[in-house]
Amino acid sequence: MIVRDQSQAKTVDWGNGLSRRYLLEADKMGFTVCHTTVRPGTKSRLQYRRHLEACLCIRGTGRVVTADGQEFEITPGVMYALDAHDAHFLIADPDSELELISVFNPPLIGDEVHSLDSDEHSQY
Repeated sequence: MIVRDQSQAKTVDWGNGLSRRYLLEADKMGFTVCHTTVRPGTKSRLQYRRHLEACLCIRGTGRVVTADGQEFEITPGVMYALDAHDAHFLIADPDSELELISVFNPPLIGDEVHSLDSDEHSQY
């Protein structure tokens, strides 16, 4: 059995917030579980070409926008899943942090971060 609290999770500044990574590849569970915060007012251009990701909003508000312009509001209780390695923008509203529980398959190694200074969708 694996039991971890926040102080034991691998914490990484992923580019526009923090990712507390509770399960990693080394745990041999086949997936990663993260508690991810997104800084207020940020816009992240993202794409996971090697991972599928599902995110459940637990606090704050924002939007996820597909590369072709479809826009979805993100509020507590809303889940979105990137089931086709979708290029997207994750946008946090300016008034508060956006908090997500994220699950990745296959699992993350743990040190992955985004490069958000490019015109390309950041990936890992």
